[in-house]
Amino acid sequence: MSAADSHDASAATGWRIEAQGDRCLLVRFGDALDIRIGLTCLAAARLLRDAGLPGVIDIVPSFTAVAVHYLPGVDGPSHAQMAERVAELFNGGIVIDEAAGRDIEIPVCYGGDLGPDLPDVAARAGIGEDDVVALHTRPGSMVFMLGFAPGMAYIGEHDEKLAIPRRDTPRLNIPAGSVAVANRQSVIYPGGLPGGWSLIGATPLRLFDPERSPAVLLAPGDRVHFKAVDRKTFDRMKKKIESGQ
Repeated sequence: MSAADSHDASAATGWRIEAQGDRCLLVRFGDALDIRIGLTCLAAARLLRDAGLPGVIDIVPSFTAVAVHYLPGVDGPSHAQMAERVAELFNGGIVIDEAAGRDIEIPVCYGGDLGPDLPDVAARAGIGEDDVVALHTRPGSMVFMLGFAPGMAYIGEHDEKLAIPRRDTPRLNIPAGSVAVANRQSVIYPGGLPGGWSLIGATPLRLFDPERSPAVLLAPGDRVHFKAVDRKTFDRMKKKIESGQ
């Protein structure tokens, strides 16, 4: 089976369908973190949603694959039938729309008590702390997926120097807004959560607010630009957001 891909239409990226139990199939487009593969997954998910295939109850894109959850049964499709429908749909071509996401600026105050792991990240990368910030604020990052907690975005792909592993010992409670890195990716913690990524800073923005519409700040496909701000600016922005202004 093959699907298509090009800058504005379709052509040439491989994909394969794998069974995930009797209620889900996985369409895999690659095996490594790559923005082009991520865009293909998002485009495939949109195509599936628009198709409205009978029996499908959820469509979940990730870094390299799209999960298609469906209800089998007397009136529902079997795995073979669902795989055939998905294959037929994708054989028609998958159109990547690189302009589908939004451009989102995320202010970040780096280092200090907000980013206690910045010195360690710099040491592991073999560069200075300012260099870490410079790499992290480069344009070109994208939200690949949301997961782990509501509004928690997985963002990448950063420079290879930021391909550092997760911490040996996870923290039990990371404050909301904390910006962390691991494996050429960033996450922004939407609330007090455990986590093993290295904290390099924090944003005053709220990643998840159930009283806001939409409740999540970031969505898959959004293009993220991290912008360094000083502590005074961070505190002023955070106070303004918390007061509802």
